[in-house]
Amino acid sequence: MHNAYSDALDALLRDCCTPATVRALERQADPCPLWQTLRDSGFADCLLPEAAGGAALPLPELAPVLFLTGRHVLPLPLAQTIFARAVLHAHGIDLPDGPVALAGFEEGAPAALVADARHAQWFLVQDGERCLLLPAADARAEPTGAHADLTLRLPRPDAATPAAFRLAPGTLRSLGACLHAVQLAGALSRVLDLTLQYANDRQQFGRAIGKFQAIQHQVSEMAEHVAAARVAAQLACDSSTGQPDRLRAAIGKLRASDAVTPVAAIAHAVHGAIGITEEYDLQLYTRRLHAWRVADGSERWWSRVLGEAAFADTDSRAVELVRGWCECE
Repeated sequence: MHNAYSDALDALLRDCCTPATVRALERQADPCPLWQTLRDSGFADCLLPEAAGGAALPLPELAPVLFLTGRHVLPLPLAQTIFARAVLHAHGIDLPDGPVALAGFEEGAPAALVADARHAQWFLVQDGERCLLLPAADARAEPTGAHADLTLRLPRPDAATPAAFRLAPGTLRSLGACLHAVQLAGALSRVLDLTLQYANDRQQFGRAIGKFQAIQHQVSEMAEHVAAARVAAQLACDSSTGQPDRLRAAIGKLRASDAVTPVAAIAHAVHGAIGITEEYDLQLYTRRLHAWRVADGSERWWSRVLGEAAFADTDSRAVELVRGWCECE
């Protein structure tokens, strides 16, 4: 999953988003230098039309860029900002300079978990049809309390707060599901690479542990989940516009989220105790995997969405229905 845009971003993130940088930002270091580098690179405007200074990328071409933000566990909400700026521009709202986090509220929920929002300067919030652009200082977001977690708990905005514009209900949640499906696929691929490297390097009883059949079986199971998540993420981004199809985003997020628990568990089992240490990089990825797994709906939430859609379509058989969801445009 790569193209010229992702190759350029990969080179940039290898230099400016090292594991040391991720750790520093998790400890509340100043995010401005990294954000300014990303902002100057132009990637935040990938979905804006060319007339507005953007690249006007269709969603399938944006997917490799989103994949890399996951593979490098970028600790700033660049992926969310890309979509937020496109939505705001489409509705004639002045674009803020800082990173923007997306928050789509589930009906009746008092709060939403917003991934990678620790260093966001703005929140684009959707409550029903109402959309609000809130400065971080006014959003009243709170930390989750989990170790080094970049996710914030955002309370539902006051019903009296005037809306900046209106969107079809669930739009921002679908955008979040799509981008997190691709980020999950990127982080899952990196966890597999780390596990393969460790299994080939770690010696036990005179040979690499990767030579033992039990380890090979576990790693092959990991690889199956990682490959399936990657295909599902590509499906989530299969759209001729800059907006994902809701049901394809549901399938992508469902399958990518479903891969998190077995992949993370096997990775830590193969690594043993070293995998959870602060000094080793694996925990940077598996912690973020679990945060992204529940962001904008877990696999259980999106399973319900797909189930309701299947029951609502009484004219199609199940196989025909799923084929229609998954056919590439």
